[in-house]
Amino acid sequence: MLTRLKTLPRDARDTLFLLLVIAWVLLPQVGNLPLWCSTLAGTVLIWRGWLAVEARPLPGKWWLLALLALTIGATLMTHRTLLGRDAGVTMLVVLLTLKTLELRARRDAFVVFFLGFFCMLSNFFYSQSLLTAFSMLLGLMGLLTVLVNAHLPVGKPPLLQSAKTAGWMALLGAPIMLVLFLLFPRIAPLWGVPADAMTGRSGLSSSMQVGNIATLALDDSVAMRIRFEGGKPPPQQDLYFRGPVLTNFDGRNWQPLRAFLPSRFALPANLEVAGAPVNYEVTLAPNNHPWIFVMEAATQTPDLPGFRSSMDPDLQWFTNRPITDLVRYKAQSYPIFRHGPRQQVIGLQEYVALPPGFNPRTLALAAEIRRDPRYTTANTRTLVQVALERLRTGGYVYTLEPGVYGQHTADEFWFDRKEGFCEHIASAFVVLMRALDIPARIVTGYQGGEANNIDGYWVVRQSDAHAWAEVWQAGEGWVRVDPTSAVAPGRTGAFQRLAAPQGVVAQALGNFSPTLTAQLRATWEAVNNGWNQWVLNYTQGKQLNFLKDIGFESPSWEDLSYVLIAIVVLAALVGAAWTLWDRAQHDPWLRLLARVRKRLDKAGIHSTPATSPRQLALEVIRRYGQQGQALHDSLMRLEHLRYAAMPPSGDKKQLHALRQEFDRLAWPA
Repeated sequence: MLTRLKTLPRDARDTLFLLLVIAWVLLPQVGNLPLWCSTLAGTVLIWRGWLAVEARPLPGKWWLLALLALTIGATLMTHRTLLGRDAGVTMLVVLLTLKTLELRARRDAFVVFFLGFFCMLSNFFYSQSLLTAFSMLLGLMGLLTVLVNAHLPVGKPPLLQSAKTAGWMALLGAPIMLVLFLLFPRIAPLWGVPADAMTGRSGLSSSMQVGNIATLALDDSVAMRIRFEGGKPPPQQDLYFRGPVLTNFDGRNWQPLRAFLPSRFALPANLEVAGAPVNYEVTLAPNNHPWIFVMEAATQTPDLPGFRSSMDPDLQWFTNRPITDLVRYKAQSYPIFRHGPRQQVIGLQEYVALPPGFNPRTLALAAEIRRDPRYTTANTRTLVQVALERLRTGGYVYTLEPGVYGQHTADEFWFDRKEGFCEHIASAFVVLMRALDIPARIVTGYQGGEANNIDGYWVVRQSDAHAWAEVWQAGEGWVRVDPTSAVAPGRTGAFQRLAAPQGVVAQALGNFSPTLTAQLRATWEAVNNGWNQWVLNYTQGKQLNFLKDIGFESPSWEDLSYVLIAIVVLAALVGAAWTLWDRAQHDPWLRLLARVRKRLDKAGIHSTPATSPRQLALEVIRRYGQQGQALHDSLMRLEHLRYAAMPPSGDKKQLHALRQEFDRLAWPA
């Protein structure tokens, strides 16, 4: 097979290489494309490769029209439109692969090349990670190699030679790329991230469904990175990053509060803090929601350039638009705080509401606790401890595979299954609290994190998404209670996480050296964090700070434009100077001969670069006789200056004199 590939004609070899490059560019898109699109694209590329190897004719236009019609119909059925990011990328991928079936001329090849560049860029619509950037850099080198190779029409040049030329082109373009990256005005992205689709995976959404997921897959992707400023970071059990607060419950779904009481009965935040604050910086990954996360609790608005942030009465922080790109902000939090009303108010009634007809055994359990003489008049703190003690001693298990729950989710957890992950535990606990006539609600967010000893950042993953409870106590307001800690203390205290299933390679590395595996992971994440901080998070503010660093006191967009224009002008001057220098490096004798040939060409005496001065002199005498004698003599001296057996000394001076002589001659018309 290898021998046959080596003996293929150049057209077939070049076509196969182009198809491999296209496949590499499209490979990262497989997870974002409909299954039919990936299958069709792969089939067309394989078909085109077979046609090239077997030297078969390309299909006719009716085949292409049929496939195009099929693609348009399938795209409409899948995306309900031909516009937008997803539908556009689907059409672009199919058009690129179908165009390979029309590779009959160089013009067709150029269309394929530039469609390939567009498809390469479309990968960044879905991911701007370092891995995506590296793979697309390889794709760029492949496309440039194919493009260079297409401009070498003679023979069968080795692809390695074209790859070297493409590499030099990329290196020459790197300074321009760097300048544009640093100085080109930053604008909002033209695309967003995919819609929230975390069902069945760890992470956050704006609501919580209890019992519908039989198995929760841990998502180890990074939700945010945190750098604590100065001092020692807070203990892990205090690292609660607040997200959506869920109050309304219909028996299975928890939703944010939809108040039925007039707005004047809404509960105020009444946030009071104590102790020393914690200062930190958060690098938040895109989540397609208008949320930002701060450690409980923050009194000051986080410093988030380009966004307007505000806190609602539930202490959740919102922005004026969804987070669709990597953002970085500074915040200050107080681990010791209290909030909410201190005395009983009408608005607390919405936090004891339960849907009728659900969880009768949990309601009976609450009534049984209230009938116990020890707890008939017990306060909220005591009743909370009763519920937590039941969780600690009742054989309850924290697991990611609890199975699908039925209609009465709290009943099944308390009396039947006795297992679940944090949403089951928090939901069952809040239902029991409300059945005891204690105002309670669910808070979702992230809990914990792990320090990266390479770059010093704390990493919070989607697998750290968590749900806990808040109960209301007279004189204190809302108090955090994490019932999961009673079932699995290591989840929030010793930071013992349920691990996601590992692949074969990860298992082998872990068995060989767990320390090496952890170190490799920390190093990779530190490199990714550097990419996030210095590339993806290079914002408008950083551009203006860069101008400050180079001497502008109060930089503006006009200053940025001036710097960019100055660099463009400077680059043009450098290019012009290099051109003049390069021209001066050429043989001055050849440049003078070229000037003479050009003048003679206007007089009707045509020549080629191979025509010698003697031949030109003879042609001048033949055509003009004695009128051309002076020009004849000058041409002969020009040849003698070049080809004399012993060139006279001072040939540069003689060449200069000869150049002036040619300028003074009366050239024939």
